[in-house]
Amino acid sequence: MYRLQSLAARSLIAGALDQYTPLALTSLPNFTGVRHKSQGPSVEKYRQMRFSSAKAKVAAGSLNGKMREKTLTMETLNPHVKAVEYAVRGPIVIKAGEIERYLEEGSIKPFSEVIRANIGDAHAMGQQPITFLRQVVALCTFPELMDSPGFPEDAKLRARRILQGCGGLSLGSYSASPGVENIRKDIAAYIEQRDEGVPSNWKNIYLTTGASDGIMTILRLLVSGKGCSRAGVMIPIPQYPLYSAAISEMDAVQINYYLDEDNCWALDINELHRAYQAAKQHCQPRVICIINPGNPTGQVQSKKCIEEVLHFAYEENLFVMSDEVYQDNVYAPDCQFHSFKKVLYEMGPEYFNSVELVSFHSTSKGYTGECGFRGGYMEVVNMDPEIKTQLEKLLSVRLCPPLAGQVAMDVIVNPPQPEEPSFNQFHQEKSAVLDALAEKAKLTEQILNAVPGIKCNPVQGAMYAFPRIFIPQKAVEEAKAVGMQPDMLYCLRLLEETGICVVPGSGFGQRDGTYHFRMTILPPTEKLKVLLGKVQDFHIKFLKEYSALEQLQR
Repeated sequence: MYRLQSLAARSLIAGALDQYTPLALTSLPNFTGVRHKSQGPSVEKYRQMRFSSAKAKVAAGSLNGKMREKTLTMETLNPHVKAVEYAVRGPIVIKAGEIERYLEEGSIKPFSEVIRANIGDAHAMGQQPITFLRQVVALCTFPELMDSPGFPEDAKLRARRILQGCGGLSLGSYSASPGVENIRKDIAAYIEQRDEGVPSNWKNIYLTTGASDGIMTILRLLVSGKGCSRAGVMIPIPQYPLYSAAISEMDAVQINYYLDEDNCWALDINELHRAYQAAKQHCQPRVICIINPGNPTGQVQSKKCIEEVLHFAYEENLFVMSDEVYQDNVYAPDCQFHSFKKVLYEMGPEYFNSVELVSFHSTSKGYTGECGFRGGYMEVVNMDPEIKTQLEKLLSVRLCPPLAGQVAMDVIVNPPQPEEPSFNQFHQEKSAVLDALAEKAKLTEQILNAVPGIKCNPVQGAMYAFPRIFIPQKAVEEAKAVGMQPDMLYCLRLLEETGICVVPGSGFGQRDGTYHFRMTILPPTEKLKVLLGKVQDFHIKFLKEYSALEQLQR
């Protein structure tokens, strides 16, 4: 109370001496904090006069008709923020939200619901949680459940071990910035098992707020320079828009290397050399990013392809960022996930002890689809010790990743074993999710390839199809006349006429003169069939509208 009164008095003395007589000032407290009996009413009177005067000035127009200008405007906004684009939640998705509201208000559309196939959000599409994961998270969140017979002992064992590593045995505490130590150790053990004995040091493991957080953090370390020395970041085209958005925000140089659509989106080493040599003329290429399995393209890179990328990075002294969040999502029987770290190890000590590599994983994808927990990790290999210190400093600024997300990540890397009571249910649930995804991947490819003017590569992995669509020249010209990408026009029409929400390929990047859209294969099988049927009907109608169907059938 005394402090507030003293502050009020100082404000009065500093800003309004000319409005009060010395007599009025005698009622104020002295600077030793001793309160005069008449202080309270005088200060209150001053407050009332001060604010009523401000209101009066506004009402009387004494500000000369000028309102206070905003400090943050589109003119003063950081220009790098303006340059950021993120198609997955872009204009199409905003329009889908508007249509959903219209439907809720009773508006009539030629469809009854919007089917959102724009984003890999498994639970929003109806996928059920993995029971064991939710049990462990629940036990960690509310430890009183440890006494409940409704929770299996293997879930309780994991929860107790995780809580032992939390301050105050509580998930509500901060963890160390790199993450809970026990969880980091579990991740290192998982990596060693996955990579068949390739060593992993838990001190090189950092928990993150989803894989995106880790990717942004590493890019912040790498991006520097101005002019021709600006850092160049090599990214695949098509790419996940996080990369282009981060590059724009950090004012780095985006170096596009194109995946080979005619070869099931394989990575072509000659294309890497072309992109690198061209970029050297105006920037300093410093890092190459790979997404495997691919998003949005759904390919699984071969071991030979990965070897070529790593050799290229070794020769050109490039840092390697390997986005491996879909490592559990491999459906094609002739494909296998190979981690970049394991392949690097098998290439021999000359490579394994020198190429700088960071790989990323997440709770959001795989068979769990726990996007909302925002859990993930990254493993760094061959990072300079002084840079690791800087990395840990950077991570400490954000305090720590969400503890619930760390717990979810731990369950993914430390699932029930065959001898444990939860194994059978866990195995059944995991298999059901992955088997259904494999079935939907094949279904999507088959139906889309039966449509005239659509060509879809096999969905070998991940959660998406990225079909190429033929757009008639008349439609291309119509789109350009209104300042719109042709595939954006196509996807907007698809949404407005069918309720299907997909993302135009231009949001991911594509070769000039080609058009695509990305759709997720996550909807339940019956709804996916409805979705694909509507796409088929719409595309044929679209071609007829622009008199192009007969041209394709010749």
